[in-house]
Amino acid sequence: MSQPRLRAAIYARYSTDLQRDASVEDQIRDCTDYAKAQGLEVAATYSDRAISGASLMRSGMQALLRDARGGTFDVVISEALDRLSRNQADIAHIYQEFCFNRIAVETLSEGLISEIHIGLKGTMNALQLKDIAMKTHRGLKGRALLGKSAGGKAYGYRMKPQLTSNGGVIRGEREIHPEEADVVRRICADYASGLSPKKIAEALNQEGIPAPSGRYWGASTIHGNRQRGTGILNNELYIGRQVWNRLCYVKDPQTGKRISRLNPESEWTITEVPHLRIVDQELWDTVRVRQGALKTAGTNVPVWDRRRPKTLFSGLMVCGCCGGGFAKISKDSFGCSPARNKGAAVCSNKRTIKQADLEARVLDALANHLMDPDAVQIFCEEYTAERNRLKAAAAGNRKEKEQALARAKRDHQKLVDAIIAGVPAEQVKDRMIELDTRRQQLERELEQTPAPDTVVFHPSMAEAYRERVSRLIRTLGSAEGMEEAKEALRSLVERIVLTPAAEGSGLDLTLEGDLAGLLRLAAGARAPNTKKAPDGLSEAFDMSEEIVLVAGAGFEPATFRL
Repeated sequence: MSQPRLRAAIYARYSTDLQRDASVEDQIRDCTDYAKAQGLEVAATYSDRAISGASLMRSGMQALLRDARGGTFDVVISEALDRLSRNQADIAHIYQEFCFNRIAVETLSEGLISEIHIGLKGTMNALQLKDIAMKTHRGLKGRALLGKSAGGKAYGYRMKPQLTSNGGVIRGEREIHPEEADVVRRICADYASGLSPKKIAEALNQEGIPAPSGRYWGASTIHGNRQRGTGILNNELYIGRQVWNRLCYVKDPQTGKRISRLNPESEWTITEVPHLRIVDQELWDTVRVRQGALKTAGTNVPVWDRRRPKTLFSGLMVCGCCGGGFAKISKDSFGCSPARNKGAAVCSNKRTIKQADLEARVLDALANHLMDPDAVQIFCEEYTAERNRLKAAAAGNRKEKEQALARAKRDHQKLVDAIIAGVPAEQVKDRMIELDTRRQQLERELEQTPAPDTVVFHPSMAEAYRERVSRLIRTLGSAEGMEEAKEALRSLVERIVLTPAAEGSGLDLTLEGDLAGLLRLAAGARAPNTKKAPDGLSEAFDMSEEIVLVAGAGFEPATFRL
């Protein structure tokens, strides 16, 4: 009886809009031909179009990794290793995922992928990515010096395609968008005459004028941040002065999100572009004067950079109608920010809630309702089973490394014995160096892979949680430890959704708890990444950061309607 054919998955990707969309089809075709030549059956294809290989946040890649866990295929085929990822850490993670699921990786360029490819090619791809970024930055600076667009399209302008004498496209040329330019001048004039950004945004939304995002105007879209040059009121391009490289963007390795940072002024590239002026100098100066005069009450902090005082649950409240945030609207009340800053066209929820009422209802839910014993038991059983399975796999991997280390030592000793027996050292020198290098590498890996412990959750976790959260609530009334108690309580809340009640004039509250935070507190952990056994218990207890991934990836947050 013939053996079943191995199933192959094909992954293709191209990086930017400057590349051809057909590039993906070309890659899939070549990989399909390769699979047929190897006698493989193509079970699925995955692709990402115009997405950088510097991030794993790609729909095609995430689907590939998800199906790898489901056993959909046996081999992954791609054009080259850098199609999977150019990030050194990400490619190592992808390879580990495939190895864990016993899936081979083959590319048209490198053939069957092994650890040496991941080390060498991963480093080369990371360096290439850095080189591409440097060259791209250099090219964009050249455009900026010529007064052309060097990334992004500011509100009030549109791209103006032009052709060279031989038919080539001249990129980066802009022209004023008449309708949007009128809106910019109106915003500046209204602000200079005394209207607040909130009132300006509300009027624009009421008239149905699209915002730069294509949706609704907000106060922050207008006032922005003067130091960073963001917002309609601070864009110097409106007076014919282009400032490029004011901000730089870096990726947070924990979240994968890009974070903006202000560059030193010496690194800015400033170019005069008078043909793009929209706002006359007198109006612009009037706006600057009013901005400079506005300070937060009782401070010397400009209004565009103010910091609102924090309350126990500030930043965690969400409007159930529009999804916007709830913020302080008076000394002791909260209300929907979009309803007040963007107008009824965005949200009509004008109901408010007293701070004392909100905090009392939420604290009562935290103490008495959010940690349901049955839900905790189900989660703990599932989580424990999965963590123990992963630890068992890690133990198997450690055993393989220990066996490989023992072989390397034995083979090295055999060569030493051969030299003693009279074999010329020159004949075995290279092999001895190779084995010694392999030994050192395995020893380092084993040091970083400690022997796993079994994960056990205690059945009285819900009771322990209630006792600890009650203790935190009592601490709020004392000066000592109050700030620490506030932070601990905030860490238990994912968000608080406030929706107009069906009857009466109040608000219904839906409290969604951070399951990882709830379990950490139940375990007596003092901080998100600390490990501590529950009081009086001897069982091993793992409350590392992996639990955050579990809670965010496969479990619903603990929810209670107040």
